[in-house]
Amino acid sequence: MKPIVTVGLDSRAESLSAARWAAREAQSRGAVLRILHAGPAGPDDTPPTADGGEGGAGDGRRGLPRWVMERARIVVEERCPGLPVTEELTEGDPVESLLAAAEDSQAVVLGSRDMVPMAGYYLGDIGLRVVARADAPVVLVRAREATGPSVEDGPVVLGLSLEGPCEALCEFAFDTAARRGVLLRAVHGRSLPDDAYTRSGVDARASRRATERAQTELAEALRPWREKFPQVRTAERVRTESPAQAVVRGATGAGLLVVGRRRNRPALSPPVGHALSSAMHHAPCPVTVVPHG
Repeated sequence: MKPIVTVGLDSRAESLSAARWAAREAQSRGAVLRILHAGPAGPDDTPPTADGGEGGAGDGRRGLPRWVMERARIVVEERCPGLPVTEELTEGDPVESLLAAAEDSQAVVLGSRDMVPMAGYYLGDIGLRVVARADAPVVLVRAREATGPSVEDGPVVLGLSLEGPCEALCEFAFDTAARRGVLLRAVHGRSLPDDAYTRSGVDARASRRATERAQTELAEALRPWREKFPQVRTAERVRTESPAQAVVRGATGAGLLVVGRRRNRPALSPPVGHALSSAMHHAPCPVTVVPHG
């Protein structure tokens, strides 16, 4: 069977951006694109009319999902003609439907609302719950106005914490960079230790030692992946600031940011950590969240 990339749809414009991104991803993987719409439509959910009105006559409860599917098919065909596509309409809980789809998907792609000029994502409850629980990588794609040159083919940026295993995270990032033929840029943020601060400011030697130690650890974490993917050009950057700041700043000009989510988080902790939350809400490019550990 061919691999599957799933895109979850609703009636928002962000879904079309997600469908375009998912189509390209499926094509590069030689995969089938599964278009999924989950959840019953409300009584007022009728498709808009051709002139932009609030909808025509008919059974909107059945009409809206079909309209969502049809417009997604159109943008997918425009983006990747001939790509194999399947459709799936479910009336169950959207989160559970997306989590079930993740079980046999190489990636699940969702739209995320652009909050310009705040430069952040609006990640709804469904998206957050899917990110926090999915067994497959989840990609968040926002709708963008055509206000400048596309960075879709920019480098893949890999945000690494270096705390614990990160094989799945590195595998996804290196594989994506290899398929796209782009640079992979690894970014690690680390706050300076307490002994780096003095009454007169930051101790330069202590700061340098901490940075060099982090650079050594980052190079060692990347070494086996450079050997496995020798065709991928790589660069690395250690930033002496919080991981959240480092990841968001490091994603400037990127085509994709890849970050990790640890499966086994403490029971009373938030569903996602601070660095991951910052990446999802403020990164200027699509974000892939890879479960690992």
